[in-house]
Amino acid sequence: MALDPYKAAEFIKNTAPGFTPRVGIILGSGLGGLAEKIDAVVTIGFDDIPDFPRSTVEGHDGQLILGRLGGMPVVCMKGRIHLYEGGNPEDLAVPVRTMKLLGIDILLVTNAAGSFHESAGPGSLMLISDHINLTGRNPLVGENDDRFGPRFFPMTDAYDPTLRAHFKAIAEELDIPLSEGVYLHYLGPNFETPAEIRAFRVLGADAVGMSTTPEVLVARHCGLRVAAISNITNLVAGLSKTELSHQQTLDCAKLAAEDLEKLVIIFLETLKRELLKAHLKEGADGNGQ
Repeated sequence: MALDPYKAAEFIKNTAPGFTPRVGIILGSGLGGLAEKIDAVVTIGFDDIPDFPRSTVEGHDGQLILGRLGGMPVVCMKGRIHLYEGGNPEDLAVPVRTMKLLGIDILLVTNAAGSFHESAGPGSLMLISDHINLTGRNPLVGENDDRFGPRFFPMTDAYDPTLRAHFKAIAEELDIPLSEGVYLHYLGPNFETPAEIRAFRVLGADAVGMSTTPEVLVARHCGLRVAAISNITNLVAGLSKTELSHQQTLDCAKLAAEDLEKLVIIFLETLKRELLKAHLKEGADGNGQ
């Protein structure tokens, strides 16, 4: 039986009555430290939420945190579910749809990824400008749920250009190196072969990982604005001088974690001010009519 995001959202609303998040955050492997910065209203285990998928991967704690970060009301997934964990791909639509039902307008996604460029190696951050989904899977396959979005929808500006410009301006101000590029989603759970990496380079990939595209597809289907950042934890196979492993991913995720935390917090602080200005302007325009 398919999981129901309405049941999940109802449970969460009853657990945190009166709290409406504006931004949803999904934290990738080894990036749970940002969750500790949230002034939490409530923390709920994925296992405790009815009709919510469970995470089974080390480094993904499986907690949903509602609270304020940078003054912005947020709902944060500390950990995520991956296609390679098995189960029904449609279940990956549930977390994003649940956050949409809670009230978010913007989804911020992070992940750990391997870089194709030695100039943007471990310890650096990459702003995702576009993606290539090579998994052959999509959580929206099957009967369309018209309550969330149309059967067919565009992905031209899947990664919101205005939000990307906002992140780049903040990174420049904070003197945090932030490259920008195309993320390729590889199914996994194995790391890529050198031959596959050579093929992906021809396709135009700048970084590769095992997540993100399902969440972005679902977010765009239901009209959310999206921004995404890769924490570069390694160079890809053929460039890396060390053997790739999940433990290395977790260890190297710490290298740029502090920069990522600063970037996201300032992003949310400035975003809150911009939203407040827009709200006040709408009110003034309305009063003037």
